[in-house]
Amino acid sequence: MSRKTFFITGANSGFGLAIASAAVQMGHTVIGTVRSEASRAALAKALPAVQPVLCDVTEFNRISDVVTQAEEQHGPVDVLINNAGYGHEGVLEESPIEEMRRQFDVNVFGAVAMAKAFLPRFRERRHGFIVNVTSMGGMITMPGIAYYCGSKFALQGISEVMRSEMAPFGVHVTTLCPGSFRTDWAGRSMIRTERSIPDYDALFDPIREARQAVSGKQLGNPAKLAAAVLDLVESNSPPPQLLLGSDALKHVSDRIVRLQQEIEAWKPVTVSTDG
Repeated sequence: MSRKTFFITGANSGFGLAIASAAVQMGHTVIGTVRSEASRAALAKALPAVQPVLCDVTEFNRISDVVTQAEEQHGPVDVLINNAGYGHEGVLEESPIEEMRRQFDVNVFGAVAMAKAFLPRFRERRHGFIVNVTSMGGMITMPGIAYYCGSKFALQGISEVMRSEMAPFGVHVTTLCPGSFRTDWAGRSMIRTERSIPDYDALFDPIREARQAVSGKQLGNPAKLAAAVLDLVESNSPPPQLLLGSDALKHVSDRIVRLQQEIEAWKPVTVSTDG
């Protein structure tokens, strides 16, 4: 295993903290972004070996300077873990468009802006690895998280294009698609829109209650995800996306089967438009 320098966004909690901890234990250099002085102090206390950096991924104009300073201080970055993000929960009709804009600013525009700060560096060095953390929600959908799934579908598609464009330069791009893990995603990190339309009660209330009930008890182990990520970045032929968690495997596999059935059922109409 070669020693690497990691740049991890959202390094003070969830997957970011787990990956940072695992990378430090393996002897890697880790630069981790946080959004507040309080978070920086907490990260420094939890993982003194991590180099904390104040950076809100939605402050797009600052990102280039942050990356430049990080590489000047700690040397060339080998791996970008685009982890910063959060979940929004709410029925689509009830959820203000401003909440969608904020969801996309963080989960899509923030991740892309961060990647774009590294793309020229990785391309010129003919070396680098970008891991964009999406979700099984970037490949499947469920009621009540339209904005979240939309943001992750968007990052999933952008990442696939990024992968194709960077491949000639020896730069790898993989999306990480976790299922349900024991993080704060469904807890304090989730933004929930207040309910207002009774027609949706029967559909959505049980989903919200179930999600809150299992928060912190999910099957997925963040430490095992972190170990998988460290194995991933050592690969010379990484996959376009990596599903993590048995629930992600099941839900995405089921969707592929349904998609194939739908394509076959409507095949006559599909081909009828040629000519």
